[in-house]
Amino acid sequence: MNLNDAPRETRSTCPYCGVGCGVIIESRGDAITGVRGDPAHPANLGRLCTKGSTLHLTASPQVNQQTRLLQPLRRLQRGGPAQALAWDQALDLAGQKLADTVQQHGPNALGFYLSGQLLTEDYYVFNKLVKGLLGSNNLDTNSRLCMSSAVAGYKATLGADAPPASYTDVDHAHCLFITGSNTAWAHPILFRRIEDAKRARPEMKIVVVDPRRTDTVELADLHLALQPGTDVMLYHGMLHLMLREGWTQPAYIAAHTTGFEALVELVRDCTPERTAEVCGLRVEDLCEATRLFATSPATLSLYCQGLNQSSSGTSKNAALINLHLATGQIGRPGAAPFSLTGQPNAMGGREVGGLSNLLSAHRDMGNPAHRAEVAALWGVADVPAVPGKSAIEMFQAAADGEIKALWIACTNPAQSLPDQATVRRALERAEFVVVQEAFATTATTAYADLLLPATPWGEKTGTVTNSERRISRVRAALPPRGEARHDWAIGVALAQRLEARLRPGQPTLFPYDTQDALLGTEAIWLEHRESTRGRDLDITGLSYALLDTLGPQQWPWPEGARAGRVRLYEDGVFPTPDGRARFHSAAFRPVAEATDREHPYALNTGRLRDQWHGMSRTGTLGRLFGHAAEPALQMNPQDLAREGWAEGSLVRVQSRRGSVVLPVQACAEQAPQQVFIPMHWGQEFVSGRDADGQPHLGVNALMPSTFCPQSKQPELKHAAVRLSAAKLPWTLVAMAWLPAGQVLSTREALKALMGEFAFSSCVPFSDRTPLEQADQQATGLLFRAAAHQAPPAAQLLALEQALGLDPQQCLHYADPQRGQRRTIRVQTLGGARCVTGWLLAGDTRAQAWLRPLLQDAQPVSVDGQRLLSPGAEPPLAQAPRSPLVCSCFGVTEQAIRGQLAQCAGTEDERLKQLQGALKCGTNCGSCVPELKRLVRWVRPSTEAAELAL
Repeated sequence: MNLNDAPRETRSTCPYCGVGCGVIIESRGDAITGVRGDPAHPANLGRLCTKGSTLHLTASPQVNQQTRLLQPLRRLQRGGPAQALAWDQALDLAGQKLADTVQQHGPNALGFYLSGQLLTEDYYVFNKLVKGLLGSNNLDTNSRLCMSSAVAGYKATLGADAPPASYTDVDHAHCLFITGSNTAWAHPILFRRIEDAKRARPEMKIVVVDPRRTDTVELADLHLALQPGTDVMLYHGMLHLMLREGWTQPAYIAAHTTGFEALVELVRDCTPERTAEVCGLRVEDLCEATRLFATSPATLSLYCQGLNQSSSGTSKNAALINLHLATGQIGRPGAAPFSLTGQPNAMGGREVGGLSNLLSAHRDMGNPAHRAEVAALWGVADVPAVPGKSAIEMFQAAADGEIKALWIACTNPAQSLPDQATVRRALERAEFVVVQEAFATTATTAYADLLLPATPWGEKTGTVTNSERRISRVRAALPPRGEARHDWAIGVALAQRLEARLRPGQPTLFPYDTQDALLGTEAIWLEHRESTRGRDLDITGLSYALLDTLGPQQWPWPEGARAGRVRLYEDGVFPTPDGRARFHSAAFRPVAEATDREHPYALNTGRLRDQWHGMSRTGTLGRLFGHAAEPALQMNPQDLAREGWAEGSLVRVQSRRGSVVLPVQACAEQAPQQVFIPMHWGQEFVSGRDADGQPHLGVNALMPSTFCPQSKQPELKHAAVRLSAAKLPWTLVAMAWLPAGQVLSTREALKALMGEFAFSSCVPFSDRTPLEQADQQATGLLFRAAAHQAPPAAQLLALEQALGLDPQQCLHYADPQRGQRRTIRVQTLGGARCVTGWLLAGDTRAQAWLRPLLQDAQPVSVDGQRLLSPGAEPPLAQAPRSPLVCSCFGVTEQAIRGQLAQCAGTEDERLKQLQGALKCGTNCGSCVPELKRLVRWVRPSTEAAELAL
């Protein structure tokens, strides 16, 4: 970056969750220097969460040079070194391999697996390439893992995959029914809007349905902590109560729906008593939630993966929508069933038919007229009628040898798919694997025969659609780095090579300009736009120019319209053959994998506040590990006491498919007999081996591949597991500050060592404040390991060298007979001697005081040898390091508790005083639910209370 270059600003869209926040990218020269929320974007009005507000840091030159894939690479042998290729060589090889596979085995021997983080234009090209040019429907995306049950639920009831609400409906709702969603963490900026609405209208009631007491529950008037997987029974029981109490709307049902009689018969036996027993709820709470839902002037449901990721996902979605139809809570301000998309462009992918059973513009593959319309638009003879393989089926088929070649773009199935043993077998058995990716560090890249560098956020151009059907422009602040190319351009180049082999002499189906990104993407988008003409998502009245002028807009916006539609079905007419919505009757089915004596705990998975998916982007920043610093298994304190484990003990979590070892963490918000592991912890961050040498493949290795028969979305939210003490007596902990340009490359180098232990984890950390005072860049790595016995000394030496704990700079203590080793590095920072790195092996008790000594950069005056001696005591009074609550300003729980003791008044007044003093919760707001919880827990000191009086 040249400081003489003029600063620039580029309006774009955040690449994380489905809220679709607008961002303003600040750049100078060839570097992105900052990011802030776009106040003109209607989705966020200038706000950003912890993840969005650090986007510029994940795109820094230091991160890019350590993580980015910047040139095509080929492996001649799986697991071997990768060799650089020119783009033409790489694409010629890919075209030849795919064409040969088609000619030898047919097009269905290919599998394409894409991502909800691709842009709509990227999606469209690959959809056309696979279903139009190759004549196969084997194209699916990771949206299958998060949104396909929502798609199926909407289509089964309302007739089309179209969320009928807008974010503005939060401001009009009298009852918010949040179910299967930790909105506070999964969609934080939408949750800020909910907080605002509750503050402005305290009479608005919020009901949260979730087995865990999440941060979302902190805002709730009523929490239904149902048993996992019992959602359908809950909704059926609520409908039973509505019928009994006369809370349905017979006139609306008669005028606008069909199928109600069959549903009434189905829920007849779902009495309050039976429902409460099955769901694990109090009858009184069930009745109150039902009353609020049915009798509120406007009820808005918000739901996400808790409903979708289930073997009954479609039934859960449809049963909730049934309640809206039965009470007429739809088509009015503040009244609708509102599915929240998980990824930034899961909606855009659905719009172009980016699932193996869909076609462009919400067309059905099973409809001959729809297939003919798409074939005519694309200029091909026909589109295959038989649905292709869904995500789970695709990788099972590859593991079975049916699919010979896999093309994976912008996603990490070796971390995110369930039943990782099958996924890895698929990647190993496939004859040709292409990974099209921006990051070279994902688990999936290790299996690629061909790696193709793609552009990430900050370099991409196109469009995305958020949860409320709002289309936003994505704009590039910088040109592609290295030899990276846009995903759509890679697809076009591949398609043109395949055309030369499969339909020689014919005009290209892909006449898009790959030299000019704006012209190319706009031409693709215009073709997509034409495919929507006359459809429920008609956008023929929109254009890039209009989006550039007016900003993000909601569909439908047909030609001749003057605005998009804020909410759907206001006239009570639905996109079904008879114009009526359909009640969906499906009996309650329990989770696919029930707990039993062998597997007595119910495992739930979900998100962390400051991390995203497999952490290929957020995992590059130590500061985003401040709130949840390490992988852990959360369980109820009563269960922890009954098992006889101390917090931090290593526990083996074993399902019917695999196992993982994790430290256990007491969590009062977790229900008894239920445990929780965040979905993000893959093999890149937590690893190890069983006694028989089988590798640990992360949390998703535990999850079943059982899927919903209608949506084919897997049951990623629940597995039955057994827990046991890991019994690994030899332990190791190491921490070291490293130069910012080496942290991530060092972590990559340590991956090989991680797999040599029975348990290991490696995560970055940072603490901006202490080392900023010493004029240092505060970045480092925390490495943990455990084993049945001490490993060879050479293994420990390699670990020390990787962490920069070189013998010439460090002091050592070693006792090979007892398996003990200690290393410490003391350096002068800002005129004071500070511990900047250490390793403890065999006896790790000193970590309790060495960790804050290093992380807080506290000066030490004692000789380093004294810190190394067995049984060494801390050189000064040392309290355990307090957990971080506010990532934006580095505010710990200890500091918050101390300040709250000085704050008096009402809870709102104390929160404002706290924020005024420490700034916590005043930037992105992600920590506000936790701050409110602390306000309730921490009482003011006697002196503060007296002063307030």
